[in-house]
Amino acid sequence: MQTLSAGPVWLPLHHAYGMVPLPVPGKNGYLVSMYQFDIAAGTKADLYHDLHAALDALTGDEPDAIANMANAAALIWQYLPDLNWAGFYRTIGDELVLGPFQGKAACIRIPFGEGVCGTAAATTSTQLVEDVHAFPGHIACDAASRSELVVPIVRDGRVIAVLDLDSPEPARFNAEDAAGCEALARLLANRLG
Repeated sequence: MQTLSAGPVWLPLHHAYGMVPLPVPGKNGYLVSMYQFDIAAGTKADLYHDLHAALDALTGDEPDAIANMANAAALIWQYLPDLNWAGFYRTIGDELVLGPFQGKAACIRIPFGEGVCGTAAATTSTQLVEDVHAFPGHIACDAASRSELVVPIVRDGRVIAVLDLDSPEPARFNAEDAAGCEALARLLANRLG
C-alpha cells in the first residue's frame, strides 16, 4: 500500500463534459476525487443529452461491467425524476439475473419472455408500458410501480442485459424517454464486459 504525502492527491479523472474534480477529505488525511455532473434541468432532450455525456465520461475508461452498471443506475436514479427503481438485469443463460440498481429490493431472476423485462429480452425491443397492471404477465417486484420502461442492451445481435426503469406515476415514460434510454443502452453495449 502506497503512503501519500500531505497535499491534494488527484485520482485519474475523465476530462469530459460535465465533470469537475473535487477534493474530498478521506481516511487518514488522504484526499480522493469525486465526480460532479452538470445535468440540465431543461427539456427531456437536454436532460438525456447531458446524462449521455456524463455516462460516457464516467464509463469510458472503466472495463468492469458491474462498476459501469452501478454508476449508470446511480446517475439515472439521481437525475431522472419520478422513479422508484432504476437498474439492470444481466443475461445469464436463458434468464435475466438482477444486476446493479437503485431502489427497493427486486426480483432476482426473470425468465426470457416473462414480464416486461423478459419480454424486452425475448423480443430484443424496448417495452414502454404506461400501466403495468394492464401488461399481461407483469411481474410486480414493487406494488407501488405503475409504469415501466425496459430497454434491451444488445451486443453482436445478443441481449446482454436490460435497463429497467419503474415509476409510481402512471404513463411516466414516453417516446422521448425511450429514445434517450436507447441511446444510453447503445453506449453501454460495449462497456459491459
